[in-house]
Amino acid sequence: MDLVITRETTVVIIGGGPGGYEAALVAAQLGADVTIVEKDGLGGAAVLTDCVPSKALIATADYMSDFQTASHLGVRLQDDDGDEVSDAVAHAHTVNDRIRALAAAQSADIQGSLEQVGVTVLRGTARIAGRERVVAQLTDGTTRELPAGVILVATGAAPRVMDTMRPDGERILTWQQIYSLDELPERIVVIGSGVTGAELAQAYLGLGSQVVLVSSRDRVLPGEDADAATVIEDVFRKRGMEVLNKSRAASVERTADGVVVTLVDGRTVEGSHALLAVGSVPNTAGLGLEEAGVELSPSGHVQVDRVSRTSVGGVYAAGDCTGVLPLASVAAMQGRIAMWHALGDAVSPLNVRGVAANIFTEPEIATVGIGQQAADESPDVQCVTLPLGRNPRAKMQGITDGFVKLFCRKGYGTVLGGVVVAPKASELIYPVALAVQNRLSVDQVSSTITVYPSLSGSIAEAARQLHQSD
Repeated sequence: MDLVITRETTVVIIGGGPGGYEAALVAAQLGADVTIVEKDGLGGAAVLTDCVPSKALIATADYMSDFQTASHLGVRLQDDDGDEVSDAVAHAHTVNDRIRALAAAQSADIQGSLEQVGVTVLRGTARIAGRERVVAQLTDGTTRELPAGVILVATGAAPRVMDTMRPDGERILTWQQIYSLDELPERIVVIGSGVTGAELAQAYLGLGSQVVLVSSRDRVLPGEDADAATVIEDVFRKRGMEVLNKSRAASVERTADGVVVTLVDGRTVEGSHALLAVGSVPNTAGLGLEEAGVELSPSGHVQVDRVSRTSVGGVYAAGDCTGVLPLASVAAMQGRIAMWHALGDAVSPLNVRGVAANIFTEPEIATVGIGQQAADESPDVQCVTLPLGRNPRAKMQGITDGFVKLFCRKGYGTVLGGVVVAPKASELIYPVALAVQNRLSVDQVSSTITVYPSLSGSIAEAARQLHQSD
């Protein structure tokens, strides 16, 4: 599709995370004149401080756990003198240097891709200053006024900070600050047992830290499949993590050589470091949104429809600042959809039915489609769960924890959702996501021959057990 560049096809994107840079690539492909304003670096927090770094840290911890698994399989490490090496050791400085370099390289690759297709990249902040007008305050101290027929807000979110738990970047840390540590925390108290808290608690446990996980709810990962969360919590405890359920943190204070966390019930927990993982807030303040008439939710998120439109014509939004789903994949799709819609290309509204999500604990939890709660509330849904330990490939690899769960519609066999708890569940969920997205039946899934032996064989077996007889 060739566009004639007019004011209406001049696009300004505020924020360079997945929602912003993917939108920029699409807009450039469609012939628009595109400017993207980002204050920290292309890729945004997802690449520089959140998703990419945290998953790299988790991958390092997973690699260390492979040594433990190997010992159960009869493999021992020896030094040059033939003495057995009992433990692998993580060097935090080296680990974090690698992670920061990896994130910087990814950010540079994204910037190169944008510049290659003609996108103008400005370093700084920006705000909507009127109809079809954005003002950018650049890091070099200059101000630029940018005409914009289309505006996309993709500013993401930041860690939530409470007055009684103020991070200092040294002992009391948000998840964005942990990559500056030169030494591995001896005893880290993780406050918050949602996705971020659970992932990083497992990472530091795997790296060799003592970990205390403070959870205000009955179990860790309260928003996830209860069976999956139970497996993860059991694994945490089995590997030595101290999990404090129903224990809400009231404050965190720094001591001479560490931190002390005070719980609401008066108990205290001491540690060398504290990691705050108590949610996030959208980066929507100071953008001129309310002055422009853009509707925000009570939480400060930008209200958007399924094609990423806000309440103001020509202004779109994508990513964590919208609160739709806090996933980089969803942010990227929201950004693409915004540009397809704004620039008149073929577009389908955002469909979250087939969006797969993953929690990078060990084992991982991957989900797609409906969950157990929705299944329990509907008499038309049938479910089957297969323990992963029965799978022959799992036995070979020493995998004992995990399962595959599938949901389908009774009478029709249409696959409605699934849960996979397994190492690399993020890879195993894809065939289930394909089935959900394309409304495949359990018979269609089970009739596809899988490799033997393979972990994916358990997905086909679960589908076979859900066969709908006439």
